[in-house]
Amino acid sequence: MFGRFPPDGVSSDCNTDPYTGRMDTLQRDSEALADFLVAHPRLVVLTGAGISAASGIPTYRDESGTWLPRAPIQEQAFLRDARTRRRYWARSWYGWPLIRDARPNAAHHALARLEALGFVELLITQNVDGLHQRAGSARVVDLHGRVDRVRCLSCATLHERGSVQALLAADNNFPPAPPGDVRPDGDREVPEEWLHQITLPQCPRCTGELMPDVVFFGGAVPANRVITCIDALERADALLAIGSSLVVFSGFRFCRHAHRLGRQLAIINPGVTRADALAHLRLRSQAGPLLAATLALLEPAPECVGGGAGVAG
Repeated sequence: MFGRFPPDGVSSDCNTDPYTGRMDTLQRDSEALADFLVAHPRLVVLTGAGISAASGIPTYRDESGTWLPRAPIQEQAFLRDARTRRRYWARSWYGWPLIRDARPNAAHHALARLEALGFVELLITQNVDGLHQRAGSARVVDLHGRVDRVRCLSCATLHERGSVQALLAADNNFPPAPPGDVRPDGDREVPEEWLHQITLPQCPRCTGELMPDVVFFGGAVPANRVITCIDALERADALLAIGSSLVVFSGFRFCRHAHRLGRQLAIINPGVTRADALAHLRLRSQAGPLLAATLALLEPAPECVGGGAGVAG
């Protein structure tokens, strides 16, 4: 096969040595991952915020799993409290352009190619940025929804996020952007005094209240999405989790279910994850370079393209 599968499921931290020829971490990890994919050719892939970091979208947690931003908006608070809604829309006004202008990175493109090669049964993403679809992935479940869509709480009409940005611009006079970072969901800190001045956007169809089409913290993932993911996992050979600490139960549940089914679990994440004890293969290389290098090992040889050949190796 491509390389020696790590017997303990954990990749080494060795470095490139041009004199001894010692294998560097990326090479070792890519060969181990390629072996894993060949042995388990039908995968469910689960991705988190870490996979979009190279696209300029920050993560929620550091490598130790510690939460980085301030407390997130809770779904029930958004639904019942106009001040919470003003907080969201004021902060989202400044944060949305970062999400809107982000582009898929090497990891997104590699997963789309792996789907085209037949390795991906389903891609489950905890992200709300839509980058997997922009990269070309078709079998995607947006577990927590999409921030580029806005839903009316009265008539359930879906609106494009850009059109809501135009509504906000027409009804408000936003000061220049304050300093600070944007969150993975397009949220950005603003001074509290600004919140009193915000006019909330209303549905152009029925004047109802608008909410981003996402599952806020404290909200429930729609049951049909969970069922779709569970069904795919039961058909698949293994689960591959990428760029997530798996602290949030909505993603961790699939690792636990895979374990119950006897499916192997591979994890790609530089920092610790909640599911490390369940992993059969644990890789700490950055997702983009690792997936690109793995894909290079799995692509059909040029002379065999169109000839019905399988993966190289």
